Amino acid sequence: MRIAFSQPALPKKGAVVVFASEAKAGPKLTELGRSLDKSVGGAVTRALAASKFKGGKGEAVGVLAPGSSRLTRVVVVGLGKPADVTDLIAEQAGGAAVGEFKNGDDDAAAALVDVPAGCKLGVAELAAHFAHGATLRSYRFDKYLTKEKKEDKPKLARLTIQVSEVAAARRRFARLDAVAEGVFFTRDLVSEPANVIYPQTLAAEARKLSRLGVRVEVLDEKKMKALGFGALLGVAQGSARPPRLVVMRWNGGPRSGKAAQPIAFLGKGVTFDTGGISIKPSRGMEDMKWDMGGAGVVIGLMRALALRKAKANVIGIIGLVENMPSGTAQRPGDIVKSYSGQTIEVLNTDAEGRLVLADALWYCQKRFKPKFMVNLATLTGAIIVCLGPYHAGLFSNNDELAERLTGAGEAVGEKLWRMPLGTEYDKMIDSKAADVQNISSGGGAGSITAAQFLQRFVNEVPWAHLDIAGVTWSTKGSATAEPGGTGFGVRLLDRFVADHYETR
Repeated sequence: MRIAFSQPALPKKGAVVVFASEAKAGPKLTELGRSLDKSVGGAVTRALAASKFKGGKGEAVGVLAPGSSRLTRVVVVGLGKPADVTDLIAEQAGGAAVGEFKNGDDDAAAALVDVPAGCKLGVAELAAHFAHGATLRSYRFDKYLTKEKKEDKPKLARLTIQVSEVAAARRRFARLDAVAEGVFFTRDLVSEPANVIYPQTLAAEARKLSRLGVRVEVLDEKKMKALGFGALLGVAQGSARPPRLVVMRWNGGPRSGKAAQPIAFLGKGVTFDTGGISIKPSRGMEDMKWDMGGAGVVIGLMRALALRKAKANVIGIIGLVENMPSGTAQRPGDIVKSYSGQTIEVLNTDAEGRLVLADALWYCQKRFKPKFMVNLATLTGAIIVCLGPYHAGLFSNNDELAERLTGAGEAVGEKLWRMPLGTEYDKMIDSKAADVQNISSGGGAGSITAAQFLQRFVNEVPWAHLDIAGVTWSTKGSATAEPGGTGFGVRLLDRFVADHYETR
């Protein structure tokens, strides 16, 4: 869907979006909304009075062919109480508006954007974030639908944001639109089937970032073997698809001095996870095409940072493998030597993502000496039991890092919940045959012991682990995403970088 900006002018025909706030007396249209309502003889207010619409945040209602006008539809979106309106609420309004057009015939619409009395958010910010939410909601992964009925396809192709501060709104939206491109790239990658996205092809997708100025390096199986990536290679050895490790570097910050020290993001990229010899149940296994969600987020983040020319030095590393059962597959009870030199007893081959990240984390800190490392992984089903689809799990050895990540998540609506780490959990992964085992021997605390395992491959570097297993894919969708891949993490980490690590 294309977004355009123009000065406000009451449309005479077509589809229109207006805003309403929540009040004790009922929904209250903004000034532009009232002007439009007056032009159609009060048809909008009469329709609102007959509906259940209250003007609450995220609410939307459509009024078809109002009055005797040539307008086809007026969509009223709620902002909630004016004093509480935030950029996130504006994004929800944009998503709700697009949702109202989902089953309509309008291919273009105009949004009359102004702020309700008492709103602290500026009109340019409101317009930009409304457009951002609309953009995010417009995404569909439909490339393989060859027989979709015409009436089932969304029609809305253009949304014109009419706002008094056109230049300021357009400027703010440009940055947000770069982030949306990163989100869409991630959604595309996690939505692709495993016969299309596997280690070599996912590495090829990452290579495309070089067109934007990202330096991309791909380590193949031979190179990783020479380096001693025994943990990652052990996971990959059962598949006919050879593994890859991809290093992406965006150098938008200072070139020398302490300020040039990079920040690092790492992603688990298991392009399909059968569980290996410890094979998963067949029911639901098709979802394991998105077990590379962490890697997808890192690629999308690097794309967003490059598109908006972020003033930061950022490293993105993804470990790419396919976990398959075969005559060459890793067995339960095998012992492998990681890149760090630590030995790992593999008690369950379905606890494979942590093995991939173990080598990637050690390689990152040894080669790049980053200011901090944040890894993302669809690591455990246990985190879904803990938090459901509403929060990602956050584990960290550094309070400041954890607080900054949590704050960024709150700001964009991608929420994190900090989980504990501790020596008592660490003892649960002590092995009698090797330095560490890849699952707990005591049962329980599955997400925590997975994080404790990763922490053994982190030195004194500030580090955070985001377990995104419950939030990478949505069966219900949200205000700004249809059901499917969410892209959770791209907006969060972009905001995190922008708020704390870019040079001014």
